[in-house]
Amino acid sequence: MENSLPSWANEMAEIFKSGSISQFLLYGNTDDWVTYKGDDSSLKRLTLKDFLSNVMFSAFEAVIAYDRGHGIRSLKGSDLFFTFLKSHDLYHQTSYSTITHLDSENALPREPRKALAVIDRFIRYGLARSTTNSEGKLVANPMRIAVIVDYAQYLLPRADIAYTSAETVETLIRMQDWASDPNINNAFISTCLIAENLNDVNIELVENPRLAKINVGLPTSSEVLAFVESITSQISNFKEICEIDIASLAQKLEGLSFINIQNLIDRAVKNHKPLSMDFLRDVKKEMIEKSAAGRITFVESKRTLDDVAAHREAKKWMRQDASLMKRGKTKALPMGYLITGRIGTGKTYLVECFAGECGVPCVELKNFRDKWVGATEGNLEAIFKILHAMGQVIVFIDEADQVAGKRDGNGGDSGVNGRIYAMLAREMADTRNRGRIFWIFATSRPDLLEVDLKRVGRLDVHIPLFAPQTQEDKKDMFKALARKNKVDLTESDVPDFPENSDIGGNEMEGILIMASRMYELQEDDSEKQPIGHFIKQAMESYRPMAHSARLEYMDLAAVVECTDKRFLPEKFAKIDVAQAQQRMDVLKLEI
Repeated sequence: MENSLPSWANEMAEIFKSGSISQFLLYGNTDDWVTYKGDDSSLKRLTLKDFLSNVMFSAFEAVIAYDRGHGIRSLKGSDLFFTFLKSHDLYHQTSYSTITHLDSENALPREPRKALAVIDRFIRYGLARSTTNSEGKLVANPMRIAVIVDYAQYLLPRADIAYTSAETVETLIRMQDWASDPNINNAFISTCLIAENLNDVNIELVENPRLAKINVGLPTSSEVLAFVESITSQISNFKEICEIDIASLAQKLEGLSFINIQNLIDRAVKNHKPLSMDFLRDVKKEMIEKSAAGRITFVESKRTLDDVAAHREAKKWMRQDASLMKRGKTKALPMGYLITGRIGTGKTYLVECFAGECGVPCVELKNFRDKWVGATEGNLEAIFKILHAMGQVIVFIDEADQVAGKRDGNGGDSGVNGRIYAMLAREMADTRNRGRIFWIFATSRPDLLEVDLKRVGRLDVHIPLFAPQTQEDKKDMFKALARKNKVDLTESDVPDFPENSDIGGNEMEGILIMASRMYELQEDDSEKQPIGHFIKQAMESYRPMAHSARLEYMDLAAVVECTDKRFLPEKFAKIDVAQAQQRMDVLKLEI
């Protein structure tokens, strides 16, 4: 039977059988179905609570569930629990065994302190059970009891100890007592807590060495395939509406929960829509973004590196890595890129084109920070869970110096920055993710990014971008920006740029937009001037950005961070790193 269970369930069973730990904290994809093969080899699916009660705890005599919303429920062994309640009523002058309605005054308590006390008494009652043997002597016969506590994050939320309520402290002591009591550990008793994210749960509980943390992950590729085969076999006309084979369909659905996969297929079938690649891409994107609560967004790109002007060596390197990715040569791939350069050099655009070149899903991390204690870390944990299930994915973090946190944190943020840094650093250094999760950080201030995040093994390749240096590169970029903004140009419309000026893509785009504005404002169609006339005017009125010291500082920071001289134009390749750092010190004082 074990081989037919999910890997997390096998891990949980092995730990319990060892006899060393009896308390578990299940986290992750806890709101999904759990699938397993039944005795008839068919694929079964149950909610997590039902799976625990009917499969994992099948050998237990009684299974009790509790959460603040529903109170105490007996999922198995109701007669044993009812017998206990009658005994409880007798000794504690209660009337729980006469319950006729959940809302009656005799109903079992929902308040954690009282409800958990009732469950604790049931456990102790079960431990003390005895029976008469063949010789007429009383011998110990402890009851086999499992307790499932759902929504543990609401019972024991993560909070600063100074703001922890007395009720939370009582609940925490109760849970730790269940985990550490040798009478419970040596008996056939298990307590199982369920929460979506570890970082939402009280740290004293999470770090208890007598508790086992079990990650219920999103479905693996093999699990997705088995599930898709199972549900599509029941749809008579499925081959008519699905434009791709089952294996390819399952591959495209990686990263979704079983429930979302079912909903996606039902959505197509019931609305008579063909399951095409476009439909899959759009609906999957929608579902993943919703499951991440808008904290990640897909970067959809129809562009490739052919659409990038200048940056020849950077494009050459990235093309080679895109080729390795497509061929599955993951061992030869870096863990990620750090793309640096002054504002307006096209860092974000280059990532978008790289994503299109690779043909791999690309997601951008949005604002995952939250004002509540522990919520930011919980959000990041949920994002990692989705990334792990997506198969192969490019993860883009723009303005990385602002997002990635600091090793020492900040005294005014309760240590959030430090914890974000630690979580990112740990995830980025996991070599099991090489070729599966490809990290790209972009920033104009790489000097503000923690050194440990920039090291080899996390962001191996540092690619600097600069404003185009040659007349040819400047013209190529101007024409590329004209195509992007749908401005029709002839070769004669492309201006000559001053040789000694560092004019970037954002400034060129500003010139194009200004020229387009003047062109569209013409009132007399009979004497309409061509766009080139207004480009010339816009060039004559153009003034370089006033923040020259800041821009020079950003250029030098990119030079210092560069990991390969081939990325550097001749002007910057001549600069010694020590000289660049000395000049940066001068500029820092000036700024």
